[in-house]
Amino acid sequence: KTNAPPIGLNRLAKYMTNKSDKTAVIVGKVTDDVRMLECPKMSVCAISFTENARKRIVAAGGECITLDQLALRAPTGANTVLLRGPASREALAHFGKRTSVTNPHAYDGVKPFVRSKGRKFEKARGRRKSRGFKV
Repeated sequence: KTNAPPIGLNRLAKYMTNKSDKTAVIVGKVTDDVRMLECPKMSVCAISFTENARKRIVAAGGECITLDQLALRAPTGANTVLLRGPASREALAHFGKRTSVTNPHAYDGVKPFVRSKGRKFEKARGRRKSRGFKV
C-alpha cells in the first residue's frame, strides 16, 4: 500500500495539462475529487478506478484502461507519462514498523484508529508505564 498510493482526479488533471496526446500511467488507484468542477479529456491507465472517477473521465470524452491493455497498445511505453500519488499521507501514520519477535519498536509511534482522544479512549494498559506496561 505504501508503494501504490492513490491519486485524485484534480492532481491528475494538473499533471496532464498540455499533454492531451499522452496517456497517464498510475500504479495505484485513481479516485474522484469533488472539489474539481469539470474534468478534462484525458487517457488514463491505472490499476483501478473508483466508480465516480471512471464516470467523470469517460463523460469528459477520455478513456480508462488497465495496465495490460496499455502493454498491448504501447509495449515500449511511448507517449506515456508515469505518475504517482502523494507519498506522505495520513493513512501512513497508522501502518507502523515491521513486526517480529526481535523488534521491540513494532508499535512505537503508530497512530491508533480512535474515536476520540479523551481520558477513556486507549489510555490504559499497554499505552502507559503507570498502567502495567507500555508497548
